[in-house]
Amino acid sequence: MLTTQDRPAEGQGSTRNFKLIAQHEMGGFGGMGEGMSIQIAKDGRRILWLAHESAPKNFTGLDVTDPKNPKIVVQTDLPVAHMRSNSLEVSGDIMAVAYQTQKQGMQPAGMELFDISVPENPRSISFMDASGPTSRGVHQLWFCDGEYVHMAAGAPDFAARNPKDDQFYRIIDVKNPSKPTEVGRWWLPGTREGDTDAPPVRHEAGKDFGFRAHNTNVYPQRPDRCYLGYLDAGMIIMDISDKTAPKPICRWDNSPPYWGFTHTVLPLFDRDLLVVTDESVLDGGADWPKLIWILDARDEAHPVPISTCPTPSRDVYAGRGGRVGAHNLHENVPLPTSWFSDQVILGTFFNGGLRAFDISNPYQPVEIGHFVPPAPRLSPVGAVQINDVFVDERGIVYTVDRHTGGVYILEMDF
Repeated sequence: MLTTQDRPAEGQGSTRNFKLIAQHEMGGFGGMGEGMSIQIAKDGRRILWLAHESAPKNFTGLDVTDPKNPKIVVQTDLPVAHMRSNSLEVSGDIMAVAYQTQKQGMQPAGMELFDISVPENPRSISFMDASGPTSRGVHQLWFCDGEYVHMAAGAPDFAARNPKDDQFYRIIDVKNPSKPTEVGRWWLPGTREGDTDAPPVRHEAGKDFGFRAHNTNVYPQRPDRCYLGYLDAGMIIMDISDKTAPKPICRWDNSPPYWGFTHTVLPLFDRDLLVVTDESVLDGGADWPKLIWILDARDEAHPVPISTCPTPSRDVYAGRGGRVGAHNLHENVPLPTSWFSDQVILGTFFNGGLRAFDISNPYQPVEIGHFVPPAPRLSPVGAVQINDVFVDERGIVYTVDRHTGGVYILEMDF
C-alpha cells in the first residue's frame, strides 16, 4: 500500500483541487473494473467492494473506514482465467457480481449473489446462468433497491444476428435471492435472429463496436424508467412500468458522425438534464473525441444535446500510452453510502485521469478539478488508465486504474 508520503514527486503527475490521501495496489492485483460499492458492516466498518477487470481475481473487499489507511479484508479468485467480474453492486448485505467470459459459449457466465454480512467470509447464495452458444454472460449490472437486478447480458435462448450484438437489457427479480428469476427483457429490434425488424445499419468498418446494452441505470425518483446506454445504438430511455414488457420512449444517437460506444446515462431529475458518456476503446486517441454530453431532457421523448464537458487535450495525452477519452461517471447511486450532486459531475478519462466539472450552467460546463497520477508500476501501456469513480457520502473519492494501479483515494477541494 502507498500512503501520502509515498507519492511521486510533483511534476510526474498533475492534480488540481483533489488531494491524494492513499493508494492501494490490491496486493499486486491492481487491475480494476467498473464495479465499486460501499457497505456499512454490522460492526460499523465501511467496506469498499471492488470488481477486477480481469482474472485471476474476482472481487476485493477493502476496509476504508479510515480512508487514509485502507486495508484488504478479503480478496477472492475466479475459477477460470477466461472470465472476469467487471461489475458489482451492493444492496444491504447482499452483493451481486457480473461474470463475463472472453468468448461466446464459455462457462461460467452469469450473475452470482453473495451474503456479505460477514465481509471476511462472502457466502454464495445463488448463481444465475447466462451462458449459451452465443452468450458471454453479464457485462454490467445495477442493483440498488434490494429487489431487482438490471443487467446488460446475454442469455442461453438469445441468438444475435451479429456476434457484436450479443448483450441486451434483462430485468431479474431477486426478492428471493436464492432463486433469481427473469421478469423482463428488451433488445434493439432487428438484432436477434428471428426478428421481423430489419437489422440496424452497421457503423463503418473500424467503427462497428456492436448494438448491445451497457449501463442499465434505474433510480427511485423514476422507478418506471431505465436509462440505458446501448453502445452503437446511443442512449435509450425505457418505460419499465410493466417490467414484463419494457418499451423504449426515446433514442438519442450521436454516431455517426461520432464513434459510438455510448456507455453511461445519468439523469439529473430536478434539472431535467441527462449526462451521457461515450467510452474510448482504442489506444492513442484513435477514436477521438470521446465526450461527456449534457442533454436537455425536459421532453423525455425528445432529448436535445446542449453542451459537452471540456476534454483533455488530444495533443497532450494521445501519445502517453493507452486510451484517452471519456469512460464512466460517478452515477449518483441511490444508496445511503453514495454522494449526490446535480451541480458537479465527476468523470474518468483513462490516461486523462479523473475530471470534475461544474455544470451549474449546463450550456457551459467548466472543469474545476483533475487528478492525473503518474503511470503505475508495471503498467503495460506506460500510463495510468483511470477506469471508474465512486464518491461516498462523506465526499471521499475512490477512483481506479484499469491495469495495475489499484484504487486511489482522494479528497475534493471544491
